[in-house]
Amino acid sequence: MTSLALTHARFQLLETIRIPIAVFGSAFFPSAAMLAFVVPFVGDNAEYATYATVSMITFSVMTTNLFQHGVGVSEDRAQPWDPYVRTLPAGAMPRFAGRILSGLCLMAVSLVPVVLIAAFLTEATVTAAGFALAAVTTFLIAIPFILMGLAIGYSMPQKAAIVVAQVLFFPLAFLGGLMTGPGMAPGIVEDLAPYLPTGGAARLMWAAVGDFSYDFRSIAALVAWTFVLGGLAVWAYRRDEGRRFS
Repeated sequence: MTSLALTHARFQLLETIRIPIAVFGSAFFPSAAMLAFVVPFVGDNAEYATYATVSMITFSVMTTNLFQHGVGVSEDRAQPWDPYVRTLPAGAMPRFAGRILSGLCLMAVSLVPVVLIAAFLTEATVTAAGFALAAVTTFLIAIPFILMGLAIGYSMPQKAAIVVAQVLFFPLAFLGGLMTGPGMAPGIVEDLAPYLPTGGAARLMWAAVGDFSYDFRSIAALVAWTFVLGGLAVWAYRRDEGRRFS
């Protein structure tokens, strides 16, 4: 299964790299937000710049996985190659694993400009241990957004998936508190954010790089979202398989 998963991941990566604008697009929004809001307004404050950077990393994780998996899966389902691959005896797991691996690789690429902007254009600072913890946390918080993207991709046609991904990413970012630092969002956002996947993810990232305390409410909510979205992704896959192959 491992070799099959790696083969699927390689195929997905090659398919995406052949259209460079797809790679550029996933990195554009968080990088543009860094240059437009973080660098000029809080770039000279080490604490605020550090928190803002990991907020933009969380934003990039969300958008990359929503569009890579949500829109990407729906596009693949519309191609004649997809029904053929799904008839092969390997099963669904290698394809799922390969898609997740390729998504994580593209996500890592999209984060590079954000990290470079923070390093060279702001006073953001982090210890080596904090950087390592933030890297691990980044991959952990990607899980619910990967599952969210898969649920969208397998349950909706291409045109609907694009609209849903576009409609979701900004409200999730704003209500999750990604546009402000810890404790700086409007009251309703501060109350709601810990229970959203974006708010829980941001709080884990803030705790990884600074003195922000771990919020166990948001951790529990993030775990719950992971299970719910995982269930939706499996349901959407089986529903699509039943409709098209039964």
